[in-house]
Amino acid sequence: MAQEQEPELQNFLYHKSSYRGKFTPQRLVFNANLQEFATRVTYVCNLQTLGKISAEDAYEQISQLWEQLKRSYLELGIASDTEH
Repeated sequence: MAQEQEPELQNFLYHKSSYRGKFTPQRLVFNANLQEFATRVTYVCNLQTLGKISAEDAYEQISQLWEQLKRSYLELGIASDTEH
C-alpha cells in the first residue's frame, strides 16, 4: 500500500513543470536539472532557516548544487545552442 502512494509523494516533493521553451533534447534535460536544482536549494534554505544546518553548510551545499548545474549546462552544450 505504501508503494502505491510513493509516486504521489514523489510528485508532491519533486514537482516538475512542463517545459515550454524551444525544444531540443538537451534543453529538456537541462530544464529538468534546473527544476531539481531549484527544489534542492529550497530544501537547503528551509533547513537552514529552521536551524537544522548551519549557514556555512547551506552555503557549501548550494555551491555544490550550483557546480553540478553549471557542469550539466556545459556538458549538454546549451551555451553553444543558438536562440534564433
